[in-house]
Amino acid sequence: MTDNRQERIRRRAHAIWEQAGRPDGAHQQHWDQAAAEIDGGESRPKAKLAKSPAAAKDTKPKDNKPKATKPRKGSAS
Repeated sequence: MTDNRQERIRRRAHAIWEQAGRPDGAHQQHWDQAAAEIDGGESRPKAKLAKSPAAAKDTKPKDNKPKATKPRKGSAS
């Protein structure tokens, strides 16, 4: 049964590697993510994978709060 689990993890890790653009040096993160998925650990944080330059845009949440504005000079309130 362990051999089947290892093979499933290996296949999933390979798919993750391909989806990430086949980066060098990320095999352990891909293996850990695949093992977590296979073992049902979806709620665990996933390893950070290398992003493509197009996907590496700023990911900070935007502040949607309205900003205070000053009244304009010469306008009657």
